[in-house]
Amino acid sequence: MFVETKMQKVAISNIAKQIRGVSYKPVDLHNDLNKDSVILLRANNISDGKINFDDVVYVDKKKVSSEQYLQKGDILICASSGSKNLVGKAASVSFDTKCTFGAFCKVIRPVSKYANYLGIYFQSNIYRRTISNVAIGANINNIRNEHIDSLELSIYSDDKNNKIVSTLDKLQSIITHIRTQLEKLDLLVKARFVEMFGDPVSNPMGWKKKNLKDVVTDDCSISYGIVQTGDEQKSGIPVFRPVDIVNHIPKLEELKKTTKEISDKYKRTILKGRELLITVRANIADTCIIGEKFKGCNVGRGIVPIRTQENTILLEFLKNLLDNKHLNDEIKSKAKGITLIQLNMEDLRIIELIIPPIELQKQYVSFVKQVDKSRTAIQNELKKAQMLFDSLMQEYFG
Repeated sequence: MFVETKMQKVAISNIAKQIRGVSYKPVDLHNDLNKDSVILLRANNISDGKINFDDVVYVDKKKVSSEQYLQKGDILICASSGSKNLVGKAASVSFDTKCTFGAFCKVIRPVSKYANYLGIYFQSNIYRRTISNVAIGANINNIRNEHIDSLELSIYSDDKNNKIVSTLDKLQSIITHIRTQLEKLDLLVKARFVEMFGDPVSNPMGWKKKNLKDVVTDDCSISYGIVQTGDEQKSGIPVFRPVDIVNHIPKLEELKKTTKEISDKYKRTILKGRELLITVRANIADTCIIGEKFKGCNVGRGIVPIRTQENTILLEFLKNLLDNKHLNDEIKSKAKGITLIQLNMEDLRIIELIIPPIELQKQYVSFVKQVDKSRTAIQNELKKAQMLFDSLMQEYFG
């Protein structure tokens, strides 16, 4: 153990131990929770820095050692995953529910007085960046014991450690509250859609229906974009890909670029400045609307640009229609593939859409725009809170 002074860099191995997860076979699982089984958490039960019980399994208690039962203050980590983005995600245990964890996870069990402090550290970008750089396997990403043991962080006096935890906990609570507000706005928009138009698949209100191909403009071919964008360019024609759409918002700063010569070979998908983009590869049926400043850009094979006959269906209405869970699920169900999931263009062209009266569409779009004003203000508050949180994380742990 180290001798505590005002501040020093300390390896995780000096203030915590690691515990491996439970290895089990299908025969060791129970159908339900009973006197002979216990809840087993897996990597999917770690999300947004918290532990959920949405999809658990029940393993025979005989497979679980005494130290493999979770304790308050433990930090549960995804230790192995095919995705580099998932490996290393972590959450602190703050509940008394008796449960254990699977072999693709591990637990960091801190000395009790450092539990909250370490719990905060394992939510930091500093930790995730470090782990992402070292946890690279041949076919799967792995965190080995030495990766965790060798991590170093700044340890202060008990009083300062507690103040740091208190400050960052308060900021996390604020961020969680703001995100909840945004989720409620999303639910409000969805509820208003159902109230006005019903389920767009079963169509209980009996709206007229048309295929997507019959409501687009003459110059919209509903086609795949650029198959091969060529070598990455520092300048040239920006190209949208599925990864560039996050939460229905385009990530403009990361757009790849291609040459004008390549873009001109795909004239049908050159953007004209007011389109709905829909993903047709990987994350199927994600949408966003782009405006005039993107005129002249193009899209990759995983994106299809849509322009509508706006006397028939408004672009903003179409976006919310495609985002409706029932229709969105129907579109996703048509995607095919084994290693790469993709939506066939003909299947997309014949998707059936409800076509309510244009005035009713306008009423709904007006409502959504008012909600979007509130959403923008709340997103700005979220951005400020997150920047402050990240700044303090860097100050304390960087």
